[in-house]
Amino acid sequence: MILTPEEYGRIQAQALAEYPSECCGVVMERPGAQPERLLLVCRNIQNELHAKDPKRHHRDARTAYYIDPRDLIAMGRHEAQGFRVETIYHSHIDAGAYFSPTDRANALINGEPAYPDATYVVLSVMERRVTEVGVFRWDPGLRDFGAVEWRKPDD
Repeated sequence: MILTPEEYGRIQAQALAEYPSECCGVVMERPGAQPERLLLVCRNIQNELHAKDPKRHHRDARTAYYIDPRDLIAMGRHEAQGFRVETIYHSHIDAGAYFSPTDRANALINGEPAYPDATYVVLSVMERRVTEVGVFRWDPGLRDFGAVEWRKPDD
């Protein structure tokens, strides 16, 4: 399962609420007899980084996202409690739902995926409407991220 209907609804609402900035977040799961899922809405601090150092952070939150380090710490705490990162999501503003070269670079550490088992979800938000969703996973054979088939979860 990539997203439950409730998770998809919450992510879609977040993407619309944060428009015209990109939204971001993760879905984590603790496996077990009754798996427990957790959606962490993350704060995009790209505008703050851009304002402080526009040379280093030349893009603003309309075209990029940077997860608040406090949210990354929260993710680490949940991982210490047995949760795994299942889905990483963000939106593209007035652009398609593709896995960009920047998305790829941000998902890799020294050429290896930071979360090799995670699914990446990209929502295209055009004029305050989610118009498309792209879903991507790491393909070890190709050594790259590839699109996977996905259907919007039913309510």
